[in-house]
Amino acid sequence: MNCDELQGHYELYVLGLAEEEESREIRQHLDRGCEVCMRELGSARELAAMVGGTAVMAAPPPALRRRILASVGVEARRLGWWAPVWGVAGITALSVAVFVALFFRGREVDLAQQLVDSREQVRNQTIELTRLTEAFAIMNGPDTTEASFGKGPQQPPKGRVFVNPAQGVLLIASNLPPAPNGKTYEMWLLPKRGMPMPAGLFQSQTDGTALYVRRGTVNVNGTNAVAVTLENAAGAPQPTVQPLIVAALPSNS
Repeated sequence: MNCDELQGHYELYVLGLAEEEESREIRQHLDRGCEVCMRELGSARELAAMVGGTAVMAAPPPALRRRILASVGVEARRLGWWAPVWGVAGITALSVAVFVALFFRGREVDLAQQLVDSREQVRNQTIELTRLTEAFAIMNGPDTTEASFGKGPQQPPKGRVFVNPAQGVLLIASNLPPAPNGKTYEMWLLPKRGMPMPAGLFQSQTDGTALYVRRGTVNVNGTNAVAVTLENAAGAPQPTVQPLIVAALPSNS
């Protein structure tokens, strides 16, 4: 093989993923002191180092969201949105970033954009993994109180809430359509005395499932229920419509 035929294999060689034939050819060129191959190999090493510095390792448990939904009897019909994050067990954010960057090698504008996208993907993965870890911790907390909602022959939103005094509130729902444009779902803590307390804004997925974590301490003994309303996108200080979801805590049922 000549140097032109080896184009596209230098990066794989640096990563240890080149085929044996291409690896052997590159080594032979290097042994002969081939300046083209040495230059290309140096560029490949710089590219791999640069991309590697843009991502952190992330190996979240595969299908953790599906496990959480299934554990409370909420089965998502479509989880296609989940695939970009957890589609392949054991894949790392570094691998994704490297291969995306290598695919666009030689096109500087595209490479720069891909590096930005890779950073954003890693950031989203980190946020999602943190959220699921928090959800799992709330579900399994020894002091967690659990309540269900949405029973009946109609098809209302249904699911469960988990309230932990030290860690927060976890809402898991199905049959909750995505909010219309300009609208959002808002969670409320309904105290025994006083006005509803806003507990955060969230959106459901295209398949009608929602998994929302409100972090922070909760006065469980002073809370009657957890509710959800559909509000304007900015949220509201107090509910403006009737709740779509009301989950009464067991001790107050």
